[in-house]
Parts: sequence; structure tokens; C-alpha cells
Amino acid sequence: MPVTYTNPETIALHAGWRADPTTGSVAVPIHQTTSFQFQDTGHAQRLFALQELGNIYTRIMNPTVDVLEQRVAALEGGVAALALGSGQAATTFSVMNLCQAGDNIVSSTDLYGGTWNLFANTLKQFGVEVRFVDPADPEGFARATDAKTRCYYAETLPNPKLQVFPIAEVAAIGRKLGVPLIMDNTAAPVLCKPLALGAAVVMHSTTKFIGGHGTSIGGIVVDGGNFDWEAHAERFPTLNTPDPSYHGAVWTQAVKPLGPIAYIIRMRTCLLRDLGAPMAPMNAFLFLQGMETLPLRMERHCANALKVAAHLAKHPAVARVIHPSLMEGEWKRRADAALKGGYGSLMGFELKGGAEAGRKFIEALKMFYHVANIGDARSLAIHPATTTHSQLTVEEQAKTGVTPGYVRLSIGIEHIDDIIADLDQALAAAS
Repeated sequence: MPVTYTNPETIALHAGWRADPTTGSVAVPIHQTTSFQFQDTGHAQRLFALQELGNIYTRIMNPTVDVLEQRVAALEGGVAALALGSGQAATTFSVMNLCQAGDNIVSSTDLYGGTWNLFANTLKQFGVEVRFVDPADPEGFARATDAKTRCYYAETLPNPKLQVFPIAEVAAIGRKLGVPLIMDNTAAPVLCKPLALGAAVVMHSTTKFIGGHGTSIGGIVVDGGNFDWEAHAERFPTLNTPDPSYHGAVWTQAVKPLGPIAYIIRMRTCLLRDLGAPMAPMNAFLFLQGMETLPLRMERHCANALKVAAHLAKHPAVARVIHPSLMEGEWKRRADAALKGGYGSLMGFELKGGAEAGRKFIEALKMFYHVANIGDARSLAIHPATTTHSQLTVEEQAKTGVTPGYVRLSIGIEHIDDIIADLDQALAAAS
């Protein structure tokens, strides 16, 4: 029997794998293959009929990817996971697994720019409406809900506003109405456990902190196994009515012998099979390497960011700093309730010199990288209004927390003295 671990430091190293039964390899092998030999015709038939779980084709499942899925599911406290080719694919699949044309979802306004554009524009082409709600008032989610609402969606530590989402409050509202909460926990792995706070599904862009080294693109969706899809059958026809693409299978019934995994199995056998956004085995291997040091890196990320936020808050060239440690009132209470062990590595700030000073600051950085990424071991900086959120209107940017002079930092794990020295010289150049 496999050992079950509860501490993230141990989970990150051991969950889902001990050693290769044939070779004894301790490192997870990279199964760089398209297909898998069946034992016999009966074995093949059972796999395709979902009477038995196993490997058929790497677009749907792969042994290397499977270990990553088990490890992230264990880290989040879920029952199963599905790894995908990008975080954007994970967001799309997590929502579309429940939606059909004519349905709607309710989303927080506090989103990454790519997610906002997906929700505000692309999903419309598929007939799915997204209703945006300011999470400052959790009851707004209830007011926006109707019979066609399939899920709520939010980011734990929204990039770039960084005001922690009221997970427990909105999850409780959703459960009363039969609506699951899907949380993007990309910016707060280890620090936050949305499933324990009532969320039904968690997703990550593994590109960010889970990978941690800026080498691979990927995403993952974790099924909490804690939402009763059958109790609200009329709200979830994709899981509770016969699926013509799979011999009329009713997913909540078909997979009962395998556990409470109807949501993630349907995503794998339908969306992944038909839309084809699998994670490459090599990328899964690299994410597994990243996971081994994830808890340690998060400690250093958070410790460094706390010191940088305090330093910038006192700097004469800085107008304001956006970081959970510096927030007050309800936003600070929410951060303390959801984040355990640190406030994350992301922060934003505005220079008194405005957008032009921000441009000079970024161009003067020497150690920080100017890239469109977060969660790297290296320190990173970017100007969201002209990059990550540039497709949004000025009004939409404001709703997500982006202003013309906003600069976002992702604080890395370098020595804190070197981080602050680079920031200080760039601030001097921008003044």
C-alpha cells in the first residue's frame, strides 16, 4: 500500500511514486512514447470502456504525467488531477467541462489579463456568458446566479491586484445554491488550500511556481472530490445526462466504482480526447523536479518579498506598494485567513513619476528579468498595462487592478541584499 503523507515538504518529494518496479529507478522516468502495448484484447476493451484505468495514448494519459497529477492532487488535498499543455488550457477546461451553449459562469473581476480576455470575449463564441463580480462583496456572486449558472471562478491571490479572494465565503454561498467554486491557486501553492476552504476544483499554471525555473509551459486541474454533482443534477447536464460521445455514459454513474472523480474523468475522456491539449512527458518530468523544492522556494520567495515590500513602502520615489502584508481591514483579514506561511512573492507598486518613471525603472534593472512570467526562482518585473493586460480596455484594466503606472514584481530567491540593491539603483535611475 502506498504511504499517504500530509506535510507539503514530504508530498512534494514522494507522493505518487516510490521507484520503477522494473529498473528500481528512483527518479520518475520520462515515458517519451505516443502509445502503449495492451496485454490482450480484453485488456484493451476494459480500458476503452473505463472498466479499468490505464495507459492507451499519451494525448489522454502518460505514466510520467500521471505521477505529476498524483503529486499535485495530494498537495492540494484533491482526489485526482488532469495535467494540460498550459495554464490557459487548464482554465478553459475547468470551466467548459461544466458548460454548454446558453450557460453562464460567475467570475471575480480580479483576474490575470489572459483569463479576462478568455472570459469576456472568447467564451462568447461558444455561447457561454461570463458575469463579472467584484469580490469585495461576496454576496454579489449570489445575486449574479441563476438556473443556468454552472460555476464560480476566481484567483486565490489575483494577479495583479493581490487582494486575496474570499474563498470560504463564496464557496459557502455556492454550495447553498448548488454552484461549485473553481479556484486558480497558481500564485499561492503550499500557502493556500482552497479545497479545505470549500472550493470544489483547483487549477494551476504549472509554468509558474510549481515549475519554478522558467523552462516549461503547463497547467493542471485538481478535482476536490467534495462536490455532490448528482444532488444538483439539473444544473450539471454534462455530468448527469447520457453522453452521446461515449456510448451514452452518465458520468456520475459510470465512474462510481472508481471514486468521486466524475468531473475529472469527464474532462480527460471528452475534452482532452477531443480538443487535445496534453502536457508533454518531458515537461511533466521538469515540473516534478520543480515540485521537489517548491515548499523551500515558497519560504524564500515569501521572506524576500516581505522585506522588499517594507523597503519599497519607505522609499521616497514610491507612491504606493501593493502586497498583502501591507493591506489593512477586511483585505488583510482575508489574507491572514487564506494564506498560511507567507503572503506570496508577487507585489506591485507605483512610482510618483507615473508611467514614464515606471518605464525608466524597468529599463534600468540589471538583475531582475523583464519577462512575462511569475513564479520563477529569478526575480522578474513587468509593466502590465502595456503587456499582460494590454488587450483590456482602460476600464477593464482598472477593474483588475492595473493602472498606467503600475509595475509588477515577482520576487525571486536570490540574496535579499542583491534584490534590494538592484531595485534601489533602478529607482534612482527613474527619479
